[in-house]
Amino acid sequence: MALATKLEARVGRGLNRICRLCAYFGGIVLVAAALVTMASVIGRYFLFAGLGPIRGDFELVEMSCAIGIFTFLPWCQMNRGNVTVDVLVNRFPLRVQSLFGLLGDLSITVLSALIFWRIYLGFGEKFPYGSDSLRAALHMGTKPFYPETTYELEMPVWIPYALSTLGAALFFVVSLYTVWRALNWVISGQEAQI
Repeated sequence: MALATKLEARVGRGLNRICRLCAYFGGIVLVAAALVTMASVIGRYFLFAGLGPIRGDFELVEMSCAIGIFTFLPWCQMNRGNVTVDVLVNRFPLRVQSLFGLLGDLSITVLSALIFWRIYLGFGEKFPYGSDSLRAALHMGTKPFYPETTYELEMPVWIPYALSTLGAALFFVVSLYTVWRALNWVISGQEAQI
């Protein structure tokens, strides 16, 4: 008497593809950040030859790491890659183990909702566009007086906030899905292999 298992499997396959693509994007962003860091260090080493560090390298790496984190979270949750303490839980019957998994997924769903809410509010503070009525309808707060930019490169801060907000939203959706999946596992009496 599981809850719409065929629909759950279809939704899971779709979310799995989206999470995988999101994680690939995050990986590309972090590789680019590593290359920027490497080029900057090499440039510092060859100061005598007229080279130098990449201007604003720390800003680029900082933004890339934030984007990378939020693009990896959905994939991690989809595959239950979060840290668990299995020393005691593995001694229980399979149905009890799946119940503990459901409790963990519920906890992460609450935390992912909190993360999404807070980063969305931060995005609203940084995003300098939109009419007051639209911003009020989307609960974005008042428009900032000036668009905030990074110190050295003067890049708009709202761009990494927007990408991180999208990743946090996907993390929340995936967390909701994993609760549904874990509930079906509890009903069936054991967890399926991911």
